[in-house]
Amino acid sequence: MRNYDLSPLLRQWIGFDKLANALQSTAEQQSFPPYNIEKSDDNHYRITLALAGFRQEDLDIQLDGTRLTVKGTPEKPAAETHWLHQGLVMQPFSLSFTLADHMEVSGATFTNGLLHIDLTRNLPEPVAPQRIAISERPALNS
Repeated sequence: MRNYDLSPLLRQWIGFDKLANALQSTAEQQSFPPYNIEKSDDNHYRITLALAGFRQEDLDIQLDGTRLTVKGTPEKPAAETHWLHQGLVMQPFSLSFTLADHMEVSGATFTNGLLHIDLTRNLPEPVAPQRIAISERPALNS
């Protein structure tokens, strides 16, 4: 019997916190590149990918509708290397995240082998929760 853990899949749905908390089982997770998803508040998120050995020129970030895709294609070394131990992975990758409605990429930085992608939720006024004032008189006169 196989057990499937859906939580890695749901972590890729940025901004769908209620859905992620409601469902608790899924398919196998992708192991490369390792990444974190931070939530600083209800409207600000950050995806951080660990990309040791990659250069900024090797990376491509695209947003197509609600699909955020990060691709990496490392440069091939000029000479073949004979490894005694190879612990750092330098392979091409493509990683996609599905963003919730009204999520926007506010910026991306690549520092010290870490790619940071900042996301912001911008709700339009009619969609944002509205505060309703409560008056002291009855709503209906009967």
